[in-house]
Amino acid sequence: MATVNKNPETTSQPKSRKGRVALYVLVLFILILAAVFAYNYSFIKGQLGIGTAYGARVACSCHYIGGRDLTDCEKDFEPGMEVIGLSLDDEKRRVTASVPLLASATAEFREGWGCVILPEAEAD
Repeated sequence: MATVNKNPETTSQPKSRKGRVALYVLVLFILILAAVFAYNYSFIKGQLGIGTAYGARVACSCHYIGGRDLTDCEKDFEPGMEVIGLSLDDEKRRVTASVPLLASATAEFREGWGCVILPEAEAD
């Protein structure tokens, strides 16, 4: 004769197994994401370098030539550039665009030249 086991310890095992499987899937997903990022790191870093240089130049021109506020200048960015942050150094007349830990570029306003992108050595 078959009996039904109503022991709560045995009925909760499938839930814990499902939880472990979900955790394994999550860990696998994160590892795959990390591998894809590592494989494409130089491409991603290059694109971010271009994006930050463009952002610094556009924001510098917008602020120092156009006379607009820096937050208003972010409206001139292309779609997808939301990750780029801007900072202003009014004393040196510079705008720095950056993506934390990945890329940074600085543009400086020079009378008669407009805004120019500075080499990394000069930007510090």
